[in-house]
Amino acid sequence: MGTFDNIKDAAEATAKKVGRAAEDAKERIADKVDEVKADAAVKKSEADVKKAEADRDATAKKNEYKENLRD
Repeated sequence: MGTFDNIKDAAEATAKKVGRAAEDAKERIADKVDEVKADAAVKKSEADVKKAEADRDATAKKNEYKENLRD
């Protein structure tokens, strides 16, 4: 029985190690997904800022044009 118990213990230890490795891989993938989502949010925010700046500049030009028409 001693050999069988040793084999059983070794198999259990291996299974635990494989389980931990799988969990670590799952966490790494989840972390990468979160990172990609954060990068996408930053790029969207930057695009929103550029659009807002363009809208501001267009409004300023329109107002300047209207002011010149009044003169």
